[in-house]
Amino acid sequence: MNPVLEACHYAATMHTRQRRKGAAAEPYVNHVIEVAWRLARSPAVDEATIVAALLHDVVEDTDATIDDVEARFGPKIAAIVAEVTDDRTLPKAERKRQQVLSIPHKSDAARRIKLADKASNLVAMCDSPPSHWDDARRRAYVDWADAVIAGCRGVDPVLEAAYDAEAARARSVLFG
Repeated sequence: MNPVLEACHYAATMHTRQRRKGAAAEPYVNHVIEVAWRLARSPAVDEATIVAALLHDVVEDTDATIDDVEARFGPKIAAIVAEVTDDRTLPKAERKRQQVLSIPHKSDAARRIKLADKASNLVAMCDSPPSHWDDARRRAYVDWADAVIAGCRGVDPVLEAAYDAEAARARSVLFG
């Protein structure tokens, strides 16, 4: 079985009933596929990183566990997924703070996934913003994403340039 297709199928199954927060309420699986697609555009990204990108939210947002990911995809993929999974026992503000503090110490694969993930989130915010988010909350998200990405700098110029383009677009679209 092709590991990328296996991960895509698993992610689609696990995220079946989930929707994005934006006004269009897109199927959540579109996000993880976009993250993997963004990663595939970089010549420095390997298959394991693409597989982990497809799975990057299954532990955080579904009833899947790291043990489930490891049993199905192996220890290397599970380790990357674990690196990008927030500890849901912590308050949201602390989870966000931990992302900023910990990302510089993560693997190249984890940092690449964060670059693609945050770029994808900025696209969603521009194209289908959550209707209940005011300008201050949107600005706070863009600023926070920039702080996370600051810890990813130096790992992948292709993904960094793509993130920078989406951040600039977000600032222009959202804040004129």
